[in-house]
Amino acid sequence: MEILELIFGKIGDLTWGWSLIPILVVFGVFITLATGFVQFEFFGRMFRVLRKDANSNDRNKISAREALLVSVGGRVGGGNIAGVAVAITLGGPGAVFWMWAIALVGMATSLVECSLAQLYKRKVGENEYRGGPARAIIHGLGVEYKWLAVVYAICLIAAFGLGFNAFQGNTVAGAVKDSFEIDRLYTGTALSAVAGIIIFGGINRIAKAADVIVPIMAVGYLLMALLVIVLNIGDVPAVIVSIVKNAFGFEQAVGGGMGAAIAQGLRRGLFSNEAGLGSAPNVAATADVRHPISQGITQSFSVFIDTILICSCTAFVILLGDVYVPGAADVDGAALTQQSMVSHLGAWASYFLTGMILLFAFSSIIYNYYLGENALTVLSKHPLSVTVFRFAIMIIVFLGSVAPGATAVFFFSDPMMGVLALVNLLAIMMLFPIAMRLLRDFRAQLKAGVERPVLNPDDYADLDIDRTAWVGQGVMASDMTPEPVR
Repeated sequence: MEILELIFGKIGDLTWGWSLIPILVVFGVFITLATGFVQFEFFGRMFRVLRKDANSNDRNKISAREALLVSVGGRVGGGNIAGVAVAITLGGPGAVFWMWAIALVGMATSLVECSLAQLYKRKVGENEYRGGPARAIIHGLGVEYKWLAVVYAICLIAAFGLGFNAFQGNTVAGAVKDSFEIDRLYTGTALSAVAGIIIFGGINRIAKAADVIVPIMAVGYLLMALLVIVLNIGDVPAVIVSIVKNAFGFEQAVGGGMGAAIAQGLRRGLFSNEAGLGSAPNVAATADVRHPISQGITQSFSVFIDTILICSCTAFVILLGDVYVPGAADVDGAALTQQSMVSHLGAWASYFLTGMILLFAFSSIIYNYYLGENALTVLSKHPLSVTVFRFAIMIIVFLGSVAPGATAVFFFSDPMMGVLALVNLLAIMMLFPIAMRLLRDFRAQLKAGVERPVLNPDDYADLDIDRTAWVGQGVMASDMTPEPVR
């Protein structure tokens, strides 16, 4: 075990330690420049996904909005509550500025990776689609790169499907025990049972659950934070000035100054919004949309919601209070957020925040499960494999809930996420010309007066796309030749 921990520790050092964050930042800036600041160009268009008429008319298919809410449910989690607090504790208020910066850059990265996932998605059955970086690699780069897709799939299952779900179960059970004195056994049993009911319904039931859970948790948390901001509105300008000054070293709240602010802000921001990590594209590919760029824009909006809105709420709750003490690095992240909320609103806020943590964690569990299931279908076509995996997730969530120490065996989660992120970035780099081709097509249609651009598969006849996944999108169904799922 010690040897394995050493090996995975080295992998973590080689990815998260020095290579991954600079690559994500540099590549995000490159995409932003190469696409002509696409995230700002289509920012107003992102809000269209919230309109009912902008979604699929087929209720049996996953709509753009449902795919958005599933991905928001996955992106929004402990990082938005505990992670932001840790970033401020270790990097000072300036870390918040760099979280904003990496989110704005990451919006472009997310748009590209999710658009590619949409383009190369495959139709499964009557009403479902599967896609993501693994299938983009196989069908976009060619079968000779299937080994790369396999590496990606294994890392995705290990990190998200197994490791992170154990941690989420542990987070929920711990919060419930601390606030309500309910034994972990009962919480773990209930959590795994409800998760099982949802995940055994497949992506459609997951999407329907997210359609209910995510708006409640996001809006509830935003309203609570807005209440804190309104109660302290006179101090808001000073907090913003402090964030900017600390970000550029004009003030120094912690040791390391500007360097600590940049390092913590970038790290926590990327970990929270997952832009470029290759996870969200798996969900983006499930949506029934007219053009791949449409879902790319929607997923870019997901990054905005996660970091610019929800992470900022946590930051202002902490910085507007008197619990946070600059330089006191021994404060637990979740505890700092919770104590800050209580200092503003009273003891009841602690119970409310516990409820939010429960919803955040649960939405992440069903999201993580789907990522693992989708990756598993790349490795195995046997119908029993998914069923076994679903039972395994229920057991893992239960064990993570009732045995906090058990989560230590998932020490490989972060290193595996680092590897899959590097694989995903490599694939994006190689497929970036295709993404630009899609973007030019989308822009040309808008310029021609088409309000909602449509993908015409005939324009991409040279690519290995599943034409049956785009029936009715620019060509007649009778012109289609079904292509088997590979």
